[in-house]
Amino acid sequence: MKTLIIVDVQNDFLPGGALAVPSGDQIIPIINQILPKFDHVFASQDWHPLHHVSFAKTHNKQVGEVLKDSGQILWPVHCVQHTNGAELSPQLKTGAIEAVFQKGVDLNIDSYSAFFDNEHKKSTGLAEHLKKLKLKDLYFAGLATDYCVLYSVLDALNLGFNAFVIQDACRAVNAKEGIRAIEKMGSFGAKVILSEIVS
Repeated sequence: MKTLIIVDVQNDFLPGGALAVPSGDQIIPIINQILPKFDHVFASQDWHPLHHVSFAKTHNKQVGEVLKDSGQILWPVHCVQHTNGAELSPQLKTGAIEAVFQKGVDLNIDSYSAFFDNEHKKSTGLAEHLKKLKLKDLYFAGLATDYCVLYSVLDALNLGFNAFVIQDACRAVNAKEGIRAIEKMGSFGAKVILSEIVS
C-alpha cells in the first residue's frame, strides 16, 4: 500500500506568508491531482509556540543568524499555533488527509522532520502510527525540499521505511540547496520520482 506524506503545506510557507518558499503554491495542484492514487494520506504541520527558539525575534537577532551554542538557524516568526499562518493551505484538498502530525511544538527545540524534533528527543507519533498500520512505502511531497522534506525523508529511511521523493511536488527555500538535498536523499537510499509516474 502506498502512503503519501504531505510536509508542511501551510499558509506561512506559501507566497505572501511569513516564511514563503519560492513558488511553493505550485505544488498544490500536483498534490491534489495525485491524492486519489494513495491508500493513505497524512500531513505534518509546523506548530510553534509564540516565542519559539527558532524565531530571530525571540533572541533579538536578525533572520538568518545562527546561534553559536546550538547551531540553530534563526527564522522569521512563522506557523504560530492557532494562527492562520499555521493552517494548511485552503487550496489543498485536506479531506483526504487521515491525520495531521504537529511538529516544532517544544519551545526550546526546533523540528524540521515530520518524525522527530531536531535532537531526536521526542517523536511526533507519525512513525508509530505508520508502523501500527504496517505501512512501509512512503511518498513525500511538500515544503521545503532543503529542510523539512529532507530531514523527514532521512528519518524515514533511518526508521526502515521505503522513501520516495516526488520531486515536482516539492519546492526548496534555496534552489541550489534543494538540488543538493535531492542528491543527498538519493544517496541515502530514497527513490526520486516525478508525480506523473505515481500509479
